[in-house]
Amino acid sequence: MMRRWGLILIALNLCALIVLAFVRPHLMVAPGPLNPAHSAITRDCFACHVPFKGVSADRCIACHKVADIGIRSTKGVPLEAGKRRIAFHLSLAQPNCLACHSDHSGPQLVKASQTSFAHELLRPDVRGQCASCHRAPPTALHAQAGSNCAQCHTQKGWKPASFDHARFFALSGPHNTSCATCHVGGNFSRYTCYSCHEHQPDQIRAKHAEEGIRNIDNCARCHRSGSGEGGEREGGGRDDD
Repeated sequence: MMRRWGLILIALNLCALIVLAFVRPHLMVAPGPLNPAHSAITRDCFACHVPFKGVSADRCIACHKVADIGIRSTKGVPLEAGKRRIAFHLSLAQPNCLACHSDHSGPQLVKASQTSFAHELLRPDVRGQCASCHRAPPTALHAQAGSNCAQCHTQKGWKPASFDHARFFALSGPHNTSCATCHVGGNFSRYTCYSCHEHQPDQIRAKHAEEGIRNIDNCARCHRSGSGEGGEREGGGRDDD
């Protein structure tokens, strides 16, 4: 008799759990409350979820038009004025809302860390167009650098910049000048010293040959600070050794 009542009690509990899962799904099975903007669909799990398949990007797009994301609300009302809005979702290779977004806050103890945006989600033809989404900092250096951000930055992390000028050529004394003085035409992958130094390349080549220095295509290799002291010989030695 006791065993029979025990089974009945277990069955009743299971039935109660099943009923509650449908009546109060946000309390029974949801990983935390929804974001406030979606509070109206707290009890409508199928507004986002497909049975046995999880969240569907198609159901997100049914309310959030891709062309309006970041610019207008789901009701077509323009978002807060005065801020730069970028409709970059149009440049995604495919709609994958969960790659960046989670509608549930999740329990505090097991809450996943915030997902950062991955540029791999963009179409290959737009990944290098940094200026379409990012503004260069209002500094004199960035004003001269132009729009080729990849010269110093990577898409894996905007900070720190990968280029440290002091490691290659210290911009001190008379060399603390504008970028265009050495990097002609905004091409930061090349430089020239002849913008200021009147020496002719053939004269410089002959002078260095007298000291056993054959390769003078890279002035900064030997003149690291532009001081003119020392030089690297062809064999790896230095002419002041």
